[in-house]
Amino acid sequence: MRIATWNVNSVRQRLPHLLDYLGKAAPDVLCLQELKCVDDAFPRAEIEAAGYRSAVHGQKGFNGVAILTRAEPLEVRIGLPGDEGDVQSRYIEAVMAGPAGPVRVASIYLPNGNPPDTDKFPYKLGFMDRLIRRASELIQAEDCFVLAGDYNVIPEPRDAYDAAAWTGDALFLPDTRRRFRTLLNLGLTEAVRATTDAAGVYSFWDYQAGAWQKDRGIRIDHLLLSPRAADRLRSAAIDKHVRAADKPSDHVPVRIDLG
Repeated sequence: MRIATWNVNSVRQRLPHLLDYLGKAAPDVLCLQELKCVDDAFPRAEIEAAGYRSAVHGQKGFNGVAILTRAEPLEVRIGLPGDEGDVQSRYIEAVMAGPAGPVRVASIYLPNGNPPDTDKFPYKLGFMDRLIRRASELIQAEDCFVLAGDYNVIPEPRDAYDAAAWTGDALFLPDTRRRFRTLLNLGLTEAVRATTDAAGVYSFWDYQAGAWQKDRGIRIDHLLLSPRAADRLRSAAIDKHVRAADKPSDHVPVRIDLG
């Protein structure tokens, strides 16, 4: 089973790139973030013509997550539990059938949290606390699951071209990184770091200051695997070449293969 995640930064603007990726990478499951459209405006017909079904949790102009699947999901769950007042579209789950049993996949668009001295940062931390509780529930249930998405978290200094430049940023603040480690300490495996210790491995390059051309990136898109999913991990890869396309997203897909 191939599972990928990609912050497309407007699904309608990147639709040609998305369809090209579906055709070439052929994921069984693709988690999308930052759709920037409501459910009714999501390009279901074009994606269906490419052989995929769509589970969508959209929002006008902002946020939005989706899960594209080759097969019909056994179950779809919208929204991260724990805060009934949260109206932002940032979380969706789908359960897929597989030869080794069901696999639950979540598409996550974790809040950016900047500026840190506003209410945006407590919202980010609260969302992470809710995600920790959800992951703990799924581990206790012994589910095979993958939590995939744009986490807006730089886990370690080696995950940034210039870590010092991010010292005061919500993506790299100690409280953010501490919660990310708490997720991992539940027993989750971060797929890319399970396959490489290399520095200079990025999934995001800003549009400004020639970041892409100078390879000044950060790694903030992650797939976290439950113990049962980690046992099946065969490979992980970042499709960096996608960033070189015409009018690309500032993020690139990250994918794994499960045996």
